[in-house]
Amino acid sequence: MRRSEFLRAVTLEFGARASTLTSDLVLSGLGGRTASEALEAGVAPREIWLALCAEEDVPPERRYGAGRMEPRKS
Repeated sequence: MRRSEFLRAVTLEFGARASTLTSDLVLSGLGGRTASEALEAGVAPREIWLALCAEEDVPPERRYGAGRMEPRKS
């Protein structure tokens, strides 16, 4: 997962709360850092996404493949 895919996945999953969740929610699975702090520290976006999903009880079926753009149609 790339950083852009992470940001897209957070926006799609959490809507208007996305910015607040990434900047304010402390994630125990990331050593007590927010998602934004973890990104700046070089933690893999996929690891951050999964920690955020676990913290917010996102169902497993919505965790994988999130943030990917739909393929272009020819």
